Amino acid sequence: MAAVTTLNAKNLETLGAERLAVLLMEISTGNAAAKQRLRMALAGAQSPLDLAKTVRKRLTTLATAKSFHDWRGARTLAADLNAQRTAITETIAPPHPDEALDLLWRIMALAAPLFSRYDDSNGDIFAVLQQACCDLGQITARVRPTPDALARQVFAAITTNDYGQFDGLIELMAPALGPEGLAHLKRLVVDLSNTPVPRPAKKDRVTIGWATSGPIYQDDMAERSRQHTVQTALKDIADAEGDVDAFIAQYDQETRRVPTIAAQIAQRLLAAGRAPDALAAIEAAIPRKPGRHDFPVLELEDARIEVLDALGRQEDAQKARLACFERSLSAPHLRAYLKRLNDFDDLAAEETALKHAAADSNLTHALQFLISWPAPDVAASTIIQRAAELDGNIYEVLTPAAEALRPKHPLAAVLTLRAMIDYTLSHNRTTRYNHAARHLQDCESLASDITDFGPFESHQTYTARLRQQHDRKTSFWSLFD
Repeated sequence: MAAVTTLNAKNLETLGAERLAVLLMEISTGNAAAKQRLRMALAGAQSPLDLAKTVRKRLTTLATAKSFHDWRGARTLAADLNAQRTAITETIAPPHPDEALDLLWRIMALAAPLFSRYDDSNGDIFAVLQQACCDLGQITARVRPTPDALARQVFAAITTNDYGQFDGLIELMAPALGPEGLAHLKRLVVDLSNTPVPRPAKKDRVTIGWATSGPIYQDDMAERSRQHTVQTALKDIADAEGDVDAFIAQYDQETRRVPTIAAQIAQRLLAAGRAPDALAAIEAAIPRKPGRHDFPVLELEDARIEVLDALGRQEDAQKARLACFERSLSAPHLRAYLKRLNDFDDLAAEETALKHAAADSNLTHALQFLISWPAPDVAASTIIQRAAELDGNIYEVLTPAAEALRPKHPLAAVLTLRAMIDYTLSHNRTTRYNHAARHLQDCESLASDITDFGPFESHQTYTARLRQQHDRKTSFWSLFD
C-alpha cells in the first residue's frame, strides 16, 4: 500500500479543495507556465467556449510577440504550445469541433513567427506542430467541410510549407477531401505548375549564394521550390487516390533508377498487385557492386525480397536475405532468414552466421552485431583473438560491450575497457579522463574474477605500465587514486 505522503491524485484529494487551492497559488507564484495552465483549467471549468477564448488569446499573443529566445526558451514555449493543443483536442473539440478546427489552423499558422524568433534546434516546437497537423486531419474528418473549400485550404497550406510543418497534410486530409476534394486539389496543383514564374531583368536579379557553376539567384530558388511543391503534392495525391502510374510519372527515367526511388515505386506496384512490374523497377536500379553499408541499397533489397516472396520465389528471397546479412551484418535480415528455415537447420545456420560476423574485417561492426544479437560468448572470444584491433575511440560500441561481457567474460570486458583507456591517454583526450579513470577502476574490480590473463598483461603490470608511460597526466591519476 502506498504511503499517505506519496504524491498521487488520491492522496492529494485528502487535503481538501481549500488547502489545494492555497498550495496551487503558492506553487504558481513566479511560474508563468503554471499560471497559464490554471487559467485554462478555470476557463474550461466554466465552459469549453470560454476555454476557446483563452486559447485564442494566447495564440494571438504568441503570434505577435517580438522577443528572441534560445533553445531553452523553445523548450518552454513547446510545453506551453502543447498545453494549448491538448486543451483544444481534449476539451474544446468534443462539443465544438468547428471551433477546435479553427484553433488548430491558428496553431499551424504560428510556424513562421515562432521559428523566426526561437532556436528550435532540438525540434521541440516542430514536434508540437507535427502533432497539431495530425490533429487537424482527425478533427477535419468530423467537421466535413465542403470538398472545394477544404481543397483550397490544403493548397494554401502546402504552398506555404516553408518549415515542413505541413508535411504529410494531404495524406492526413485525404479521408475528409474524398475523391471530389482530391480532384479539385489536383487541379489547383497542376494550375500552379503551369503558371509561368515572372523573371526579373538580368540587372535586377538577386544573388543569394554561390555554387561551383556560378551565382545562385533568388528567382531560381523560388522556381525550384515551386517545382518541389508541385511534385510532392502530386505524389501525395496519387498515393491518396491509389494511382501508382501517376506516382511514377513524377520521376523521369533516370531518377527511377535511384535505389530509394525504385524501392518506393516497387512497393506501390506490389501493393497494387503488379509484382512483375515491381521486380522490373527494382532490377533496373540495382547497382552492380553494392556497398557494404549502402543503406539505400538495403532499402531496395528489402523491396526486392518482398516482391520475390509475392512471386512465389522463396528460395531466391532467402538467398537475398542471407546476402544482405553477409554484406552488412544486418540482424533483421538474418532473423528473417533463420525464421524461414526448417527445424534444427536454423541452429546450424545461426552458428555459421555468427562465425561470419566474428570474422568481419571491421571489428567494431562485428562487436556491434554480436552484442546486440546477443552472442556474448562469440563476442568475448572475438575480442580475445583480435584485441589488437580494438578501436578505443568508438566508446559508443565498446562501453555497452564491456557492460554486457563483464558478468561471464571478465577478461574480454577488461580488454575492451583497456582499449578505451589507452586511446584516451595516448591521445590526450582530457574530457574523457573521468570515464577512463572509472574504466580503470572497473578493470581493478574485474581482475579478481580472472584466473588467467593468458598472453595479456595482469592488472598490476598494466597499471604499472600506464603510470610509467603517462606519469605526467596528474589530473587523470588524481581521478583514479
